[in-house]
Amino acid sequence: MNEFFHRFAARTATLAGSPAAFIVAILVVVVWSVTGSLFHYSDSWQLVINTGTTIVTFLMVFLIQNSQNRDTLALHLKLDELLRSVDQARTGLVDLEHASDRELKQLEEEFARMRKQENGGQKDPSGMHDR
Repeated sequence: MNEFFHRFAARTATLAGSPAAFIVAILVVVVWSVTGSLFHYSDSWQLVINTGTTIVTFLMVFLIQNSQNRDTLALHLKLDELLRSVDQARTGLVDLEHASDRELKQLEEEFARMRKQENGGQKDPSGMHDR
């Protein structure tokens, strides 16, 4: 079941992100808006698009989350492999995604101090790490 869902989610996410899917979505909205005059812009007419978009959004959240979880896991595994292959790397950082917010904040501050030392006591010239 898991493998079936993964394949289904991956294919669906790929299709949903394609230009063809975007064009189909635009066509659905255009057809819906054009038919408004036929249905006298009734509450039922509005309910059709609202219900349809709500259902599609609800289902897509799960498919996108599945794809995102797999991508994130794969990225973590690749980074773990790189950390383990570099002699100077601290392999304690391998499971960083499981660290507490406090531990992450402490590590961020440690890296900020290291950047400051590397820059001769100056602030980060890029400004990217200033908070």
